Order: sequence, then structure tokens, then C-alpha cells
Amino acid sequence: MTPGARLQAAIELLQAIHGGTAPADRATATYFRTRRYIGGADRRAVLDHVYSVLRRRAALGWKLDRARGDVKLPEIERARMIARMAIMEGWSADKIAGAFDGGQYRPPTLDQTEKRIAKSLEGQALEDPKAPLWVRYEFPEWCEPRLKRAFGERLEAEMAAALQPAATDIRVNTLRGTRSVAARALRDADIEAKPTPLSPWGLRVEGRPPLATLEAFTSGLIEIQDEGSQLVALMVDPRPGERIVDFCAGAGGKTLALAALMENKGKLVAMDVLKGRIERSATRIRRAGINNVERRDLSSERDPWVKRHAGGYDRVLIDAPCSGAGTWRRNPDAKWRLKPKDLEELVDLQKRILDSASRLVKPGGRLAYATCSLFQEENADQVAAFLEANPDFTLVPAPQVWAEATKRLGLDTPYPGDGDMLVLTPGKHGTDGFFVAVMEKKAAAVAETTQAAENTA
Repeated sequence: MTPGARLQAAIELLQAIHGGTAPADRATATYFRTRRYIGGADRRAVLDHVYSVLRRRAALGWKLDRARGDVKLPEIERARMIARMAIMEGWSADKIAGAFDGGQYRPPTLDQTEKRIAKSLEGQALEDPKAPLWVRYEFPEWCEPRLKRAFGERLEAEMAAALQPAATDIRVNTLRGTRSVAARALRDADIEAKPTPLSPWGLRVEGRPPLATLEAFTSGLIEIQDEGSQLVALMVDPRPGERIVDFCAGAGGKTLALAALMENKGKLVAMDVLKGRIERSATRIRRAGINNVERRDLSSERDPWVKRHAGGYDRVLIDAPCSGAGTWRRNPDAKWRLKPKDLEELVDLQKRILDSASRLVKPGGRLAYATCSLFQEENADQVAAFLEANPDFTLVPAPQVWAEATKRLGLDTPYPGDGDMLVLTPGKHGTDGFFVAVMEKKAAAVAETTQAAENTA
């Protein structure tokens, strides 16, 4: 492909991402699936264009707004690409015009407004000290007070880290082999992997190697999973032989990690209201060699199944649907889709899910609540409200949970957090943003309930 053709493909892909409802990774997969003629080098170049724009959308927009004046931009994705090439790649206005020449597979020629913008942006730097915080660190303006509350003086460091592309983390399936076996298999495929610092099953590689084509992947030895997500499973601390529920299992990433920790013993119920995702998890479960998982789709968080099985499970994981703010470095388009009303609706849904799923926990059992969010409204606030409304549950300090889990696994890894609820962040831990709180149901709850029932009989 010519440089111009790569730019045109990038513009089309940006239009598909911003014009549709699918996240960037899914829109990208669809785009390239219908254009198999685009080779690997060209694909990487197109993705570099696209993700550079997605990661610096606010800064590019800030520059464009000042360059265009009162003139309306005819096509925003073209304008963003012009700005990227001028500012981030140092192209001259003439070089940009040469790529936008209307030739076969190349972008239509620049109009007068676009020519003026290209000339105005020529030689400019992307960073502008006059830009507000939300522009410099690429997050929606309405999120600023929420992020300040979450991070305080660490806000700028954390948001700078969230601007960097995420490394690719791998979880080794201990039902199939060890971390050293997996590292050797990757090395044989010319992929260098280093152990993750916190997860005992994690390996980290730079970039985006084609892992799904490897025998280590197709045989179930490895799964692609962020280190933070692996640590959520560690905090659940599942034991072989227990009865466990993964209440919002989705496509099954944490289900697989839980099953491996259970050594395929006991019963693990993976459920979700999204039937399609639960069904798709079957392939991953078979590939991993897991046979203790029951998949179940729910009509809602208050599905009658929950009431029928109340008090029947040792541990329940709620990996709650959330804003996904902790994954912004991986999904930079997601932040711009999120609106205040969306957050309000998610907080309400999380409350309902906690209220319902907690019924499944038996006396003495544990409830783990997790999100990939950075916002307190979805994290500590939710836990505090739940505990206030449910005095039969108490918070188990996260350092205690970590110590119990790592000791049982024969590990000597210090607790990575600094509070009674585990918070992982890109800046501090090099992971996606994750939150985990573990609560225990009082063992006396059933006896008290029974006694109360007898007293009123």
C-alpha cells in the first residue's frame, strides 16, 4: 500500500469506530476481516495511525479547534488524520497534500479549509501547556473531579501512564503446564516473555505478537489476560472442591483462572445475562481442559435460579459491569463513549447485582466484588453502601486475603496495595485499573435467622 492508501484505510477505520457502537478492537477485527488483502506490514501501519489518533484525540482536537477558527470541519476523521501527520509525524503541508491526492485507494484531495489547517499545524508540537488538564491527559472533562477524588496528587502520573499502550499479558494455565514451560514454548516461537511481577502465572510480552496462532495457545497452555485480572482470581482464593459462582462471567477469562486454581475439583458456575458471551466461553473452557464448570445464562440479576440456590456457595465473584475506566490504555475509544448518565445507570446496576448475588453466599462464605474502574462511585462507595445495608457481611482486609492466598500457593509476594480494598492502577502497578473488595458472611447469620423465625412463629 502507498502511504496515501494507508491513510485512507486509517480514516475509514476511524469512521467505523466512531460511527458505530462496537469497541475499537471489535471494529478493527471486522474491518480487516473484510479486507484480507491488506498485508501484515500495512495492517500495522494502519493501526499505528488509528490508535495514535484514538490515544491523542483530545490534544488533536484542541489543535484543530484553534487552526480552523470559525470554519466547520467538513470531515472530522480526515481532519484528525491531517493533524496527526502534521503534528505527530512532522509532515509538511505539501507532503500531506501529496498523500491526499485523490489517486486510487488514496484520500480525496484537500479542500481549501483542510489545506489551511495543514499549513497552520505544520511544525507544531502536540503538547500545549495552555491546554486544560483533561486535554493534556486525554480524558472526558466531566471525569476530572472523579479522577481527582480517586488519585489526588497522583492524578497526572496515573493519567500519563494510562496514555501508554498496554503490554500483552499472558496467564499460564496450570492445568496444562508451568510458567517455565510456557516461556520456553514462546521462546521457541521467537517471542520473548518475562514473568509478571505480581501474578505467579503471568508472562508479559511487548507489542502484539500473533499469540492466537501458536500451539501454546491452541493447546490451552496460555490465555491472554491482563495481570490485574489474574490477581482478581487470586483474591477470590478458590479452593479445590469448593462450590463457587462467577456471577458476571462474560466470555470466561476469570472463570478459567478460577477453575485452574480449583485444580478442576468442585463446582464452578459461570453465569451472565449475555447469553452469547456465555456460549462463546465454551470453546475456551474446552481448550483449557476444564471440566468442573457449569455455564448458565440469567434472565436478569434477579433470575429465580439465584433465589433457589441461596446460601449454597462457598465463594461468589461479582466482576461487575462497569465504566471500564481502568482499561482506557487498552481501549482508548471507550472513554469518549462514556457519559455521566451511563455511569449513573452502571452504579445502580452494580447495587442491584450485589444485592442479588450476595444471597448465594453461605454462612462463613465469601463475596468478592471487582471492577475494572477507577471511579470511587463504582468501587469503595458501592462496598460501603452494601455493608451498611447488609450487616451480616463484614469486610475482610485485603492484606489478610492476599496473605492467605499466597501462603496457600507457596508464594512470598508482598501485598501490592495500601488499603483494605485492593486497588491496582497503570501508574503504580503497570496493570489495567482494577478494584477488589472481599466480604465474608457471618457464620451466625443462619442461626440468627432461624431463631428469629421461631420467635415469630
